[in-house]
Amino acid sequence: MQRLWAELASSPRAALLLDYDGTLAPFHIDPTKARPYPGVEALLNRIGRLPDDRLIIVSGRSLRDLRPLLKLDFEPEMWGGHGRERRMPDGHQSSTPLSEGAVQALAEVDAWEGQARLLGGRVERKPGSLAFHWRGLAPAHQQALLQDFEARFTGLALASELFWHEFDGGIELRARGCDKGQVVSQVLAELDSQGGGCMAYLGDDHTDEDAFIALEGRGLRALVRPKWRTTAADVWLRPPEGLRAFLLRWVELREQHK
Repeated sequence: MQRLWAELASSPRAALLLDYDGTLAPFHIDPTKARPYPGVEALLNRIGRLPDDRLIIVSGRSLRDLRPLLKLDFEPEMWGGHGRERRMPDGHQSSTPLSEGAVQALAEVDAWEGQARLLGGRVERKPGSLAFHWRGLAPAHQQALLQDFEARFTGLALASELFWHEFDGGIELRARGCDKGQVVSQVLAELDSQGGGCMAYLGDDHTDEDAFIALEGRGLRALVRPKWRTTAADVWLRPPEGLRAFLLRWVELREQHK
């Protein structure tokens, strides 16, 4: 961590990439109510005012669902759908299209919604993926849904078009072709084209491991979660205190540099 702070204090530019759910905000049974930890938005607003830096939110959510959760006084750069969507601070938005096979596979998976609702779960439709949530259900219902979906996925004709990803409170079936590691690689390339800069990525989930791997040797990788798990990250921050302390140190050093 000390190496990062030394580089950050002298770097001509910096990029801070942040996952949302589980990193900036605690998980919530209702994802529309997953708001950032207290004090985090104020720190993000300070970082957003730094003239030579980029603050980038990287999420599995759609940008449509993600942006209303952040009460910021600036427009951050945002990547949604695990990198499938990108929106710049000036409002310009782009997206990576799905393959025909992925479209067909997701259409079949969408039909599983009835079984999910039967046991109290729900489906979240994202760009390039479907997430089935069962956080808050009885363990027996969670296990029943997991086993049912595992069987359905095994019999899916175009299963190879999708990633099966288990997360805290459900599963996500995601089209191949985009991940958070590709976001990191793109931002690194852009920084290099400008002469380089200091970079860090903060995340909690297994999907953030793609980003950690892509950033190896090029910046700081921080795992943000209450409990430790095996990871490629360099450091472990326990939210909310560890997260707030990191963001505060980041912005203080960059404000001094400005």
